[in-house]
Amino acid sequence: MEYSKSIVEVIKERTSSRTFDGRKIDEIALRKLSDYIAQINQENKIKGRFVLVRNSGANPEKPVKLGTYGFISGADSFLVGIIDKEEKDALTFGYLFEKIILCATDLGIQTCWLGGTFNKSDFEKTVNLRENEFIPIVSPIGYKRENPRIFETVMRFSIGADKRKAWNELFFEKNNSEPMNEKTIGAYALPLEMVRLGPSASNKQPWRIIHDGQAYHFFLCRTKGYGVMAYDLQKNDMGIAKCHFELSAGELGLKGRWEITGGTEAPDEWEYTATWIAEK
Repeated sequence: MEYSKSIVEVIKERTSSRTFDGRKIDEIALRKLSDYIAQINQENKIKGRFVLVRNSGANPEKPVKLGTYGFISGADSFLVGIIDKEEKDALTFGYLFEKIILCATDLGIQTCWLGGTFNKSDFEKTVNLRENEFIPIVSPIGYKRENPRIFETVMRFSIGADKRKAWNELFFEKNNSEPMNEKTIGAYALPLEMVRLGPSASNKQPWRIIHDGQAYHFFLCRTKGYGVMAYDLQKNDMGIAKCHFELSAGELGLKGRWEITGGTEAPDEWEYTATWIAEK
């Protein structure tokens, strides 16, 4: 899609909001968002779909608990991600959902990734949930309340929502023994920084990238005992990283392609996911 501003600005503007001011979302913005979701669904190759749920009927002044991820207040519209119970490609699902999140951000709409377990009754009437489907991801959408509730402030502080790992913890040269130098990596410093700023479940930031020649190998460094169950939240996070890297590289005119190469030498506990091959 064509953004109204730099994708780098959009990524930096995106923050998670659980407290909204109750205002109705601009109809033109909602229409553009709905059209983009329809485009994503049409182009999607995995067994999953995305739905914009409007007018939930909830009292905007009363916080509503959604599944396992806490209370949301002031939002009456939601982005709902639906996936087939047999579909295992959480990485592509997260990649696509983040594209929708960034579209909303560009339209001036605030969001919040909520991953976990959602009661079927939360959205089933609106999304026509089928027997073989479940909902792994939801985002409320709306306009952020200027003074968030104490609950939201405490939660963001407890998980360090605004903190990001340093470059030397995330990005490496040839193997994980040599940290990547932000000042000498060249044009790809910006796409890598956009990966670093990405949202992740409980802010675990599981992405690790090894640069080797023209290749940028993406690995998943799992948090033990976290985020798999019915839906792999940390693979989902890798999809967000892939989205940020690809979109910002494209904006800079950095040509490349995704391949599955098997990666390169890396710690045993890291899981290889994909490789970006930079084209000269």
